[in-house]
Amino acid sequence: MPGTLAGDLFRRLLNVWRVYDATVWDRWLAAGFTGLAFVPALTIMSVQFGDLPERPADAFTLVLILAQTLPLAVRTRWPAACLAINGAAFVVHETLAYPMQFGTVTIYVALYSAGAHQERFRRAITVVSSAAYVVLCVAMLLLGSPGTLSEFLVFYLLFAACWMGGAFVRGQRLQEAERRRLAAVAATTAERARIARELHDVVTHHVTGIVVQADATQFVATSPDRVVTALSTIGGSGRRALAELRHLLDVLEATGESASPVMGSVRDLVEQTRSGGQPVELVEDGAQPPLPVGVSLAVYRVVQEGLTNAVKYAEGSPTTVRVGYRNDHVEVEVTNAAAAVSVGARSGLSGGRGLPGLRSRIDALGGELTASDQPDGGFQLRASIPLSDTE
Repeated sequence: MPGTLAGDLFRRLLNVWRVYDATVWDRWLAAGFTGLAFVPALTIMSVQFGDLPERPADAFTLVLILAQTLPLAVRTRWPAACLAINGAAFVVHETLAYPMQFGTVTIYVALYSAGAHQERFRRAITVVSSAAYVVLCVAMLLLGSPGTLSEFLVFYLLFAACWMGGAFVRGQRLQEAERRRLAAVAATTAERARIARELHDVVTHHVTGIVVQADATQFVATSPDRVVTALSTIGGSGRRALAELRHLLDVLEATGESASPVMGSVRDLVEQTRSGGQPVELVEDGAQPPLPVGVSLAVYRVVQEGLTNAVKYAEGSPTTVRVGYRNDHVEVEVTNAAAAVSVGARSGLSGGRGLPGLRSRIDALGGELTASDQPDGGFQLRASIPLSDTE
């Protein structure tokens, strides 16, 4: 229980921290150090540099204290300015040997902040700060400081560690930003590929049917009834293509049941292909369980791609669509017999995205897609799709 309470308290404090902008916390930090600088008990924690004989405090002491603590209010917005003002006040405070006070520890905070938040002129700031420290050490020795070279070196390493600590945090922050940028680029690329795949699935199927029916009207021009039927099919395919294109954005989101074609649409797809003159048989094996939206969409696209290929390359050949529901996966097969005549001239209808795009979709769901020629010269498209939607 104590661990749980401590964890809850930490999470609440973290949430409070995230609510406010960093500049707000910087102001509170500056105010806090300003107040603590006047607490006598904290004097033992101050930075004592040079060990010069102390002079009595005066009004200028207050100015130096404020000059060291108040700049922390802009430590993330203007870290170089914060370090310059704080550092100058620290140098004056130490060379004039004013009494020790807690505010001198802010030099560590200013160095860390510059290392973590300064974006430009970092090398110049490092050189200038190091040169200023050398001048301070020389001044201390000229003023009679008993400090040794090793003591000054230890202080320098301590100051450098504060800067390097901030630089390390900055590096981690930049790496995380780059990782997020690359992830965003990858997500954008994947989304573009997905859009291209969806456009192919929607457009190619309907356009193929329209082209087939338009070609057929050349041979039935003397039969008005058959021409009317063909034109009606063309109109229906065009309207269905427009309808699917209108809700393409919903399909791409794929976040709810209404975002993808449901299994009833598979039957509509089969009926539409039949009306175009392709003999198609639909076989459903087992009771349909509730399907995750990604799985439902994948089943629809497998059937759509299989029927599109059957119409393009085996027009008029018997085609079978089989959808089988198993305990943990769905099996989809689209098989067509050998083409009665060569339709190679129609291969230009395909943009080459169908099967590769479909395979990417099935792979993303953890399934398997196979496309193979049959012994009788036909073709089979088969997919096994897990019921768990992992996309």
